[in-house]
Amino acid sequence: MTDADFPITIFHNPGCGTSRNTLAMIRAAGYAPSVVEYLKTRWTRQQLAELLAQGGVRPREWLRVKGTPAEALGLTAPEVSDDAILDAMIAEPILVERPIVVSPKGVRLCRPSERVFDLLETAPESFTKEDGEVVRPRG
Repeated sequence: MTDADFPITIFHNPGCGTSRNTLAMIRAAGYAPSVVEYLKTRWTRQQLAELLAQGGVRPREWLRVKGTPAEALGLTAPEVSDDAILDAMIAEPILVERPIVVSPKGVRLCRPSERVFDLLETAPESFTKEDGEVVRPRG
């Protein structure tokens, strides 16, 4: 199977251990994913809205609070609309949780990183994360 047969894209933050582990898991499975450093390239509204729709989630579910201005911006309040959160995510890409992986099997926020195994056609038997934890695909 070639990467053209099973294309994978990861929306990646190289400063995030979970994102680095997810990318390494994809590569360990033999794939050469497209890597989008979304903090540099930024999101378009259409792009992020489509990813959310394909993932079957609302913006609040991918809102990153830890280490971001989400609370200071009032985005964690229950009455904040999806549109307001999406607008904030476009303006401040750090507000989007990571990593997001797209494959022919779907779109998913891969936290924890081993969630990526569900999006791969083949996966390594096991993988050792940066912190030494060994994880295996379910099944």
